[in-house]
Amino acid sequence: MKSAQAVPFLKGHGTENDFVIIPDPQGAIDLSPAAVARLCDRRAGLGGDGLLRVVRSAAHPEARAMADEAEWFMDYRNADGSVAEMCGNGVRVFARYLERAGLAEPGDLAVATRAGVRRVHLDKEGGGVTVEMGRAELPEPGEVRVRAAGGDWPARRVGMGNPHAVAFVDDLAQAGPLLDAPAVEPASAYPDGVNVEFVVRRGPGHVALRVHERGSGETRSCGTGACAVMVAAARRDGLDPAVLRRPVTYTVDVPGGRLVITEGVDGAVEMTGPAVIVAEGTLDSAWIGTF
Repeated sequence: MKSAQAVPFLKGHGTENDFVIIPDPQGAIDLSPAAVARLCDRRAGLGGDGLLRVVRSAAHPEARAMADEAEWFMDYRNADGSVAEMCGNGVRVFARYLERAGLAEPGDLAVATRAGVRRVHLDKEGGGVTVEMGRAELPEPGEVRVRAAGGDWPARRVGMGNPHAVAFVDDLAQAGPLLDAPAVEPASAYPDGVNVEFVVRRGPGHVALRVHERGSGETRSCGTGACAVMVAAARRDGLDPAVLRRPVTYTVDVPGGRLVITEGVDGAVEMTGPAVIVAEGTLDSAWIGTF
């Protein structure tokens, strides 16, 4: 990322899933994978589970086709610099930034992502943010196996614009430290990598998870992962909204807080949770020049 000028940034989080935010309305900043990785480095950079670049849809080649529906595109990168299709917590934080910057008002807005346009509702006075996350995909074959810390479990395949493998365990500690990505078999089920969730039941309509996000490691929260877990848990509990003809809601506890996920009769999934901006400043131009 070469620049002769200081570059503004913000930091934000959604249930402690934290992000570096780079406002770049005209898409003028060249963010290489190495630059993203350095920005997200928790010792040598700003630190984050990922990076949100804020670009007008009309200014980004991957989003121009969505510009009539959504003015702003969330160019999301994982902490290692790799590109990701979608980030549920990131969308909430992205929307909160737009509100803070005066680019959106409380109420309804649309955000373009690589997984398509996502509808967002910003509560007034800094309340929660609700995101229409789209419909879950349940690929066939529906089951894979995941291995971590010497354990081996069946896992449900769920797509939420990005891929997930959801494993139900007796205790979240069974997954171990999750320093490395859990092994998934067959590997051919996820040619581009996968987010792996380990889940325990807390009570009726209530689960808790830990997650290893591809490209980021274990994180304090994963919005798309919470949605994938909700759908997998509902099916495990025999609760299919299309069959019941009523929405189904689960509370999903993550290490960084709590999300509420609802799947509608039509299969559309909604996620509600907090989004907080915690800091803003400028990147030192001399440091940027070393990227």
